[in-house]
Amino acid sequence: MGSVRKREDNGLLFIDFRYKGARCREQTALTDSSANRKKVQKVLERIETEIAAGTFEYRRFFPGSKNAEKFDVPTKPNTVTQTAQSAEGILAQEVNVVTTGVAGTPKLSEFAEIWYNEKEVEWRRSHKTNIRADLDGRIIPRWGEWEVGRITKADILAYRADLAKVQARNKGGVLSNRRINKLVNLLRQIINEAADRFDFRTPFQNIKQLKMKRTDIDPFTLDEVMLMLNTVRPDFRSYYTVRFFTGMRSGEINGLKWKYVDFERRLILVRETIVLGEDEYTKNDSSQRDIHMSQAVYDALKAQEKVTLGKCDYVFCTRNLTPLDNKNVTDRVWYPLLRHLNLERRRAYQTRHTAATLWLASGEAPEWIARQMGHTTTEMLFRVYSRYVPNLTRQDGSAFERLLMQNAAGAQRTSIAPSATESGEPTKQEKTHIEEPSHV
Repeated sequence: MGSVRKREDNGLLFIDFRYKGARCREQTALTDSSANRKKVQKVLERIETEIAAGTFEYRRFFPGSKNAEKFDVPTKPNTVTQTAQSAEGILAQEVNVVTTGVAGTPKLSEFAEIWYNEKEVEWRRSHKTNIRADLDGRIIPRWGEWEVGRITKADILAYRADLAKVQARNKGGVLSNRRINKLVNLLRQIINEAADRFDFRTPFQNIKQLKMKRTDIDPFTLDEVMLMLNTVRPDFRSYYTVRFFTGMRSGEINGLKWKYVDFERRLILVRETIVLGEDEYTKNDSSQRDIHMSQAVYDALKAQEKVTLGKCDYVFCTRNLTPLDNKNVTDRVWYPLLRHLNLERRRAYQTRHTAATLWLASGEAPEWIARQMGHTTTEMLFRVYSRYVPNLTRQDGSAFERLLMQNAAGAQRTSIAPSATESGEPTKQEKTHIEEPSHV
């Protein structure tokens, strides 16, 4: 006598029965509920009736099962195909018992390792670390023993719903939609690749991303920037001057080397970034760019030149001549500075947003700003910073110089002289040297 039971690992119902002296177990795509048990029980009764009558054909009920080959019987041409299609139609209508994919596909844990080993050559070291952590921490524990060809859309949606209830680490709430999407997309890549190789229909069809809440940027005003630069520890004044007025990412400025500083052409060549203490290629190809040095940045780097040039490959480094650690600098310098000035706590990444908004406010051309930021088009510029865009004029960097000079005029602050005007005539503004920083 067969039975309808529930799998402990995924909660789905399966049919357990005997046929020709062998124990057979076939999983359904239905969760355990009273209604679903009745549906599956109806199928089981039909199977046992046909077994008793000697008319049961395994493949009619379970065309994708590994067991079907064991019990196949010779039939007339096209009979099996027509009968199986008829039976599948009956099962789909009556009980929604569907065996997905193909028989004999590997376990997800096995295929995930193959996929990872083939893909890791494309990734940066930090990305490999993150993918490995997600595989070992979230994907394999849940899906490792499942055959990739038997994972259904219902299984994936149930997994996503479960993730939405998981407590987030170091936070008071649950996992964010962004984090859930990241995990589900990792699973999507693995299963889609398996579907392509083993020729089964991917269960991810029509599974959409969860909507993510848009996060507004929170840049500093120019007055706040100047206040911070005049208050920060002297050994970090040049560092934050460069951050605020170039829009460089944390990894880019912490990984900046002297060989990429061109004082003659007044350019910072962004060619590398530092991730987890090691030099790596930039975030993407568009991040490889040449950033124009405003006078403030030029003076800051000249001051820093006296501190680290010839002693360290990196422009900004520790007393031990090692690259700066972003978390350490943020916790020991950035946040204490904001607290001291009673400014709202925000990530140091806002220095990048600040550079963009100051350039826009000064009237610089969006195309020029996009190049400085490392964006391939101006689309992101207008999407993220739209409310900061005034009536724009065609400029090349000099408008930003004038904005800084106007703010500094009449105040006892660091005076910043503009670069040559577009006509080639130098200005007569007096410039004072930024205080020389000591070792970090």
